[in-house]
Amino acid sequence: MSTPVDDPLDPLSRERSHLAGSRAALRAMREDVESLDISDVTANWVNAEVLARQIDDRIKALADLSDTPLFFGRLDYLHAPGAEQAEGAEGERFYIGRRHVHDAEGDPMVIDWRAPVSQPFYRASKKDPLDIGLRRRFGYTGGDLTAYEDEHLSDPAEATRTSKLLQQEIERPRVGPMRDIVATIQPEQDEIVRSGLGGTVCVQGGPGTGKTAVGLHRVAYLLYAHRERLARTGTLVIGPNKSFLHYIEQVLPALGELTVRQATVDDLVAHVEVRGADDSTAAVVKGDARMAEVLRRAVYAHVSMPTEPVVVVRGSRRWRVPAYELEEIVRELLDRDIRYGAAREALPQRIAHAVLVQMERSGEAPDDRVQDAVARNSAVKAAVKAIWPPVDPAKLVLRLLTDADFLAEHAAEILSEDEQKTILWAKPARSVKSAKWSAADAVLIDEVNDLVSRTASLGHVVLDEAQDLSPMQYRAVGRRCTTGSATILGDLAQGTTPWATRSWDEALAHLGKSEGVIEELTAGFRVPTDVIAYASRLLPHIAPGLAPVASIRENPGFFEIREAPGTAEVVSACGELLRQEGSVGLIAADARIPALAEALTEAGLTYLAPGEETTRQTRLTLVPASLAKGLEYDYVLLDEPQAVVDGEPDERTGLRRLYVALTRAVSGLVVVHGAGLPAQLG
Repeated sequence: MSTPVDDPLDPLSRERSHLAGSRAALRAMREDVESLDISDVTANWVNAEVLARQIDDRIKALADLSDTPLFFGRLDYLHAPGAEQAEGAEGERFYIGRRHVHDAEGDPMVIDWRAPVSQPFYRASKKDPLDIGLRRRFGYTGGDLTAYEDEHLSDPAEATRTSKLLQQEIERPRVGPMRDIVATIQPEQDEIVRSGLGGTVCVQGGPGTGKTAVGLHRVAYLLYAHRERLARTGTLVIGPNKSFLHYIEQVLPALGELTVRQATVDDLVAHVEVRGADDSTAAVVKGDARMAEVLRRAVYAHVSMPTEPVVVVRGSRRWRVPAYELEEIVRELLDRDIRYGAAREALPQRIAHAVLVQMERSGEAPDDRVQDAVARNSAVKAAVKAIWPPVDPAKLVLRLLTDADFLAEHAAEILSEDEQKTILWAKPARSVKSAKWSAADAVLIDEVNDLVSRTASLGHVVLDEAQDLSPMQYRAVGRRCTTGSATILGDLAQGTTPWATRSWDEALAHLGKSEGVIEELTAGFRVPTDVIAYASRLLPHIAPGLAPVASIRENPGFFEIREAPGTAEVVSACGELLRQEGSVGLIAADARIPALAEALTEAGLTYLAPGEETTRQTRLTLVPASLAKGLEYDYVLLDEPQAVVDGEPDERTGLRRLYVALTRAVSGLVVVHGAGLPAQLG
């Protein structure tokens, strides 16, 4: 890299020249990959397919997005990195961007933001400059470099000031899907992003603290730092619903990461078709962690102790394994606490081994082929079927939910009689296919599936909006990372399910990650000061003791409360907000959505559904309050707050839903109501 001397040309022209050169270098890197000829280096068509797919992914990762800055910062080191103490060591200049770019000689022109040499861009300060003489931030309009801003960290005479470009980037209008925050990561966020792969991190963060972005950037960082390992074990991002996943799906590809799978918890446990729904009381019981023990009992109740010997006939010889010896084998398998299916597969081999011991005592010399043949003997198979029959997870759960005696037997001293009655189906289904399974039932089936055969573990799982999961759903997620780690993201104040998480320690225990570290983000980057202060009036009622978010936004945005009955004022306010730059979200109680949709259509205002991508032409989204979580809009119009509260089964859940709706705005919030406002808002 070049030494940080004074620019002989106009500084902005010099930086634009470096941007143009970097873009040309990136194009050359992409062309080099596109020109690769793999016809002579693959042994067979399978290898050719794999290599071709890897090359295609690499080409996509090297795409130059015209409206996305290739680099957003520059670091001028005082000394060569790693040689701070060497006398006369010359410093170097590094441009920090979303991905690595090198020139024809292999010298770096842009450094990946995840590289160790880039870390001071996020961590350096006047108090601890980390050997940085100058930190430069760049401002862009579209893909054109239009401004820069310098911090001389080694100059004690220069006063500390807030970065205007940083504030502008944070407050930049939102149109389209969620974007990365790689240019604005703050020190406390960076610590979480760069935490190691081996540990599980739980991030409690209020609205606008960037917890979702932190989780996604942590995945990108881990893929950079541990690519080979995670390429083998895989990564997964879990969101609350499809709309949310669609909203965030472009963040990782923009950082060059294309292999991260995204799913909802319902996707993970989709062993049956979900066509039914539970009332909240039944869902709470089915989601309780105690159900795991009920299911475990029901599964292993299928094992019965042998009462008859097994007699294996081979040629003219008969080999007899007595019932007491079979019982010892069965009890030993049960004591090992291995999966039901694995133990069932081991049982015929154990019986066969007992026969081989007798053969050896009689002077024979059997080998492994003989043991395998004995294990396949019809008498052994019949004994295994009687002692350790196969278990179908869906059929087992169906029996538990429809057979009162079977449920009572295995739920004794775990679930009360009332709880058992709550989860029993009023109309038993004839078969697994005809059953109207609920989402909670699917989670139960997934639990049994894991009891029978181990669920494959991934290297790292990110779980967002985690506060809404039931203990049994946490267990389902935990099964996907038993040998890996996890990043858990959420806000206890935004829990809007009857089974919402009460504490993160409890959640980590259900995940099987009790050793996880809990971090808290309290600095708000998204929600304007007046808006978050208003919404925080609800905190004492929905999450006592939780620290309110402190907005660091210099732009207070705007906040208005308008009293007006009917939908005409709502439609008029939408028109006002659409005259501003950026996206507009109209959030309302689910029951009011049809009437508002009709009013918008009559007024000629086109709108989108949550998750659909906003464009310059269509910037209004009509959002049911139940789907607002995790989404953000430049301007939010909240219709009838009391209706949002009343739309939930209890007041606390309703107030939490309202807290979510109030905190979706980036630049401004207008609250319109005809009925009175909830008393908790003062």
